Amino acid sequence: MNRCFAVVGNPGGRRVTLFAEAVRAAGLPAPRVVPWLDVLRTGGAEFGDEEIVRVDPPGEHPEVDRLLRGVPDPTRVEGTARWYERFTAALGTLRGGIRLDGTDEVAVMFDKRRCHAALAVAGVPVPESPTSGAAGAPVRGWDDVRALMREHRMPRLFVKPAHGSSASGVLAVDSAGGGRIRATTSVELDAEGGLFNSLKVRRYQRERDIAAIVDALAPDGLHLERWVPKASQDGRAADLRVVVVDGRATHAVVRTSAGPLTNLHLGGRRGDLSGAQQAAESAGLRWPEVLGICERAAACFPDTLCVGVDLLPAVGWRRAFVGEVNAFGDLLPRLTGLPGSGAEGLDTYAAQVAAALRRAPLAGRPGPHHPHRTGTTHASA
Repeated sequence: MNRCFAVVGNPGGRRVTLFAEAVRAAGLPAPRVVPWLDVLRTGGAEFGDEEIVRVDPPGEHPEVDRLLRGVPDPTRVEGTARWYERFTAALGTLRGGIRLDGTDEVAVMFDKRRCHAALAVAGVPVPESPTSGAAGAPVRGWDDVRALMREHRMPRLFVKPAHGSSASGVLAVDSAGGGRIRATTSVELDAEGGLFNSLKVRRYQRERDIAAIVDALAPDGLHLERWVPKASQDGRAADLRVVVVDGRATHAVVRTSAGPLTNLHLGGRRGDLSGAQQAAESAGLRWPEVLGICERAAACFPDTLCVGVDLLPAVGWRRAFVGEVNAFGDLLPRLTGLPGSGAEGLDTYAAQVAAALRRAPLAGRPGPHHPHRTGTTHASA
């Protein structure tokens, strides 16, 4: 059977474009693009037995966002619970084809409480959380957060929307002297109590403002995690995004920040990967062990070809924890594969094309003859 690719995504978007380039560079026809807007409006999509189906996230499209979240302004933070319900339902309307993701697994990854519990059960090191899993404590608002901070002796913690992404709605909360509370977040709170995503990271010093944000987010579901003090690089907090393709850690980028949020779109910077490796090795944390933690996390989702793992190295680089596993964590343009990963010279999309063809080879052809190669390790995340 002659295989071909199809992708569910937003036509013209960065992810769809990069994946299509990788498919064509492998000497294959461009993938058939099925717009998310059509999927949502018509109630699904059908794929042929010969089609290898990649699903991209439905973000960066105002009308798709409106249909999923029910919020007219795409910069608003609220509506993640409705988004999650409608998005996971839409995944179930994609019929046929050879899927590169597991629908149920994506649903788990997009619920931080369920994802944390799955990782913990598998023995993957994760930050302590009182909200993890079905038996986790409910968070109905700021009063519950305060109570859990006292009960679990968590003076510093992250408050995360259970179904959020890209640090949207995340608050890094810490207790100052005299019982004072402060929070670092990208959430902009307006005079009417509306919450908006912002590229500017803010620090809120008044507890009533923090409480207003948490109370507004709580109906969508919240997940709490102990704040693990991160290792540093050049005086800045550092963590890693590690991409795992078909069970192997293939790509990695260090993200550094002057504050607790390292996301590059919020002002984080790319760090020195070789420096991070040397620091870990010097502290007794072997680099294969670092990558192995990420591969163990990915193994919790065996039906999903590619995931992005957020790895949190602790102070001194002696330990590492998994903060999140992202179903769509591969947007690292022009980043080439790690030495020994089998993806040397390949970007994240070319690595996935090659892996997908190993899973479902073309007739008379085990894999791409001309893999998509790039000439730089520049990355963004």
